[in-house]
Amino acid sequence: MLDFIYYPVSAILWFWHQAFGYVLGKNSGFAWALAVVFLVFTLRLVLYKPFVKQVRTTRQMQELQPQIKELQKKYKNDRQEMTVQMQKLQKEHGFNPLMGCLPVLLQVPVFIGLFHVLRSFNRVGGSSGLAGFGATHGMTAEQNANTANYIFSPAEVQSFLSARLFGAPLSSFITQPMTQLESYAHWGGMPSKVAIAAVSIPLMVIAGIATHMNARASVARQSPEAAAQPQAAMMNKLALYVFPLGVMVGGPFLPVAILIYWVSNNIWTYGQQHLVFGKIEKEDEEKKRIALERRAQNAPKPGAKPVDVRKKQTGKVEDAPVDGVEDAKTDAPQASTNGAKPAPGAKPAGSKKRSGNRGRANQKRRR
Repeated sequence: MLDFIYYPVSAILWFWHQAFGYVLGKNSGFAWALAVVFLVFTLRLVLYKPFVKQVRTTRQMQELQPQIKELQKKYKNDRQEMTVQMQKLQKEHGFNPLMGCLPVLLQVPVFIGLFHVLRSFNRVGGSSGLAGFGATHGMTAEQNANTANYIFSPAEVQSFLSARLFGAPLSSFITQPMTQLESYAHWGGMPSKVAIAAVSIPLMVIAGIATHMNARASVARQSPEAAAQPQAAMMNKLALYVFPLGVMVGGPFLPVAILIYWVSNNIWTYGQQHLVFGKIEKEDEEKKRIALERRAQNAPKPGAKPVDVRKKQTGKVEDAPVDGVEDAKTDAPQASTNGAKPAPGAKPAGSKKRSGNRGRANQKRRR
C-alpha cells in the first residue's frame, strides 16, 4: 500500500548496513543499530532546509502576532473579511504557515516506513499490529527467514534475526508474543524478556528525557507574546510533558530499533536546533549592527548645525545671521542705499537725527 515509502527507507537502511557491516561484521548488532542511527541522520539531513524554513516561519509568526491580533479584533464579526486580510498580511511578508509544520509532517511517513520494515523482518504468527504498518503475515519461522523483506535478501533477513544488541534482537519488544520470539531460536538463540527489557527500558528513559529537553529548548526561544497565546500554551504543555510520557508508556510496544530511531532523532534535533537558532541570531545581530551604522552615518557630525530640509526643498536657503551685521544695517541705512562710505572719524548718517530727537525730548522734560 505504501511501497513508495517502504522501498526508499529499506534502501537507505540497507546502504548503511553494508557500510558498517563491512567493518563490524554482517551479523553484528552494533552494525544494524548504527545503520538505523545513520538512516535517521540521512533523512534529517535531507530535511535540513525545510527545518530552517520552519524556524524562520515560527519566528516570523511571532513577530506578526501584534498585527494578527489587531486584525482578529477588527474583523471579529466578519470571518470572511478577516481571512482575506490575514492572507493579504501573509502575502505581504512572504509568510507561509504550512512551512511551520512541514518537517514534522515529512517525518511521519519515514517513521511509519521504518516501523513497517523493521516489523517485517519478523512475520511469524497471526496478524498483529497496525494494519499495513506492522502487521505480520502468519509465516512460520522457516518461511520468514527465507523470504525477502523489500530490498533485503533472505540472507540479510537471517542476518538481522541473528543480530543482538546486548542480547536483544533489534526487532524485538517487551510485549512481543512468545510465538514471535521463537522465530529467533534458529538464528542467534532464543532471547529472554529480561535481556529485551534491559535494553528497551534505558532507551525509553533516554528517549523521554531527550523529547522533553528538545521541547524545553524550543519553548525557551518563544517570545512572551507567543507563549501567552492559549493554543501555544496548550501545545507547550503537550510537548513538555505529554509527548515524553507517551514515549515512556508506548515504549514496551515499540521494537528496540524504533527506540534507537527515537533517541537518534532527538539527539539530531537538539544539535540542529542550537546550530540553526545560533545562526539566525547571528544574522539578526548583523542586521541590527548594519542598521545602527547607517543611522550613525546619516546623523549630523558633532558641532555641525542640522540642515533644514524644508528650506532645501523650497530652494530658499538663507545664510545664518552674522553678529553685528544687523546692527550695521540699522545704524547706517543711508550708506547701504547710496553705496557711499562714511569718511574716517565721521559719524554715520542718521546719528544727528537721533541725537536731535533726544535733545528735544530732554527739553520737554525740563519744561
